[in-house]
Amino acid sequence: MEQSQQTHRHAAAKDFFQSLDQLEDILQENPTEDEETPELNTDSTNDPELLENLTEIDLAAFEDAVADIEQYLEEKTKSK
Repeated sequence: MEQSQQTHRHAAAKDFFQSLDQLEDILQENPTEDEETPELNTDSTNDPELLENLTEIDLAAFEDAVADIEQYLEEKTKSK
């Protein structure tokens, strides 16, 4: 692997982890007084259909996130 390609990958990885840290900070912020935190209905946590739907939603969200990250890295690589 060329040194410049290694350098670009290192920079992209550093940017990625910084973005993850920022996302973690945002997700850990406490809601403001105006925001309401939705309550989960724990009565239906044993419902297999609900659990399957939640799994599908999470998987779709992860796939979208991965696609966004890949697109970002491609654009960043093209611009250098």
